Amino acid sequence: MLLSQEIHLTAPDAPGFAHVDTWVFDLDNTLYPSDARVWPQVDERITLFVMGLYGLDGLSARALQKYFYHRYGTTLKALMVEDRIDPHAFLDFAHDIDHSTILLDEALGDAIERLPGRKLILTNGSRRHAERVAEKLGIFHHFEDVFDIAAADFIPKPEKITYERFLDRHGVDPRRAVLFEDIARNLVVPHDLGMGTVLVVPPTPDPFRERFEQEAVKEPHIDHITNDLAGFLRSCVLPVAEAAAP
Repeated sequence: MLLSQEIHLTAPDAPGFAHVDTWVFDLDNTLYPSDARVWPQVDERITLFVMGLYGLDGLSARALQKYFYHRYGTTLKALMVEDRIDPHAFLDFAHDIDHSTILLDEALGDAIERLPGRKLILTNGSRRHAERVAEKLGIFHHFEDVFDIAAADFIPKPEKITYERFLDRHGVDPRRAVLFEDIARNLVVPHDLGMGTVLVVPPTPDPFRERFEQEAVKEPHIDHITNDLAGFLRSCVLPVAEAAAP
């Protein structure tokens, strides 16, 4: 199901936010809207990398890239397994994009700033990519740290060990944390570990992403769904969290 208009959904048995002291955000397609045109650029760069690595035309490289994505979870993981590529070279190439399309998001910045407690970014991308995107959005200074794919030893979400490494490195109690994420399958393990979960979906279909990546799926591991992150924080989270803060 794809949501239209501004809408927020909450499961009947979903935990609230009064107990939360750590706010964890995915980066790509979560902290910025689809019209920022960040992910299409990254996706195109990945295709170009595959073309160069294997000497393929664009269509063949694209098909192989999608095969890798579905089999391994990320193209990077596939290329590390299949060809032992240098992950840093891949990430530098994939994230060499134009950031001028990313606009300052004052509403999101204000909402994140007001969240009581720690704020962290958990991403399958690189630290530098997260820093540059968050800086353009005007929100980076609100975050304590970034846990990127290198910190995860290049094992991407949704692998359980990645979340465990994140929680251990930053001393996060999962029972007092919530994760905001744009892909439903990436919320299964966090929910099992005790984290609250919020699925962030686009307000209109994004033609540059696969349908399953943007559906508002109602599953037991998803506590909340929103297609407007700033609006959700402002109307559903902050009134509860600020009231509970000491």
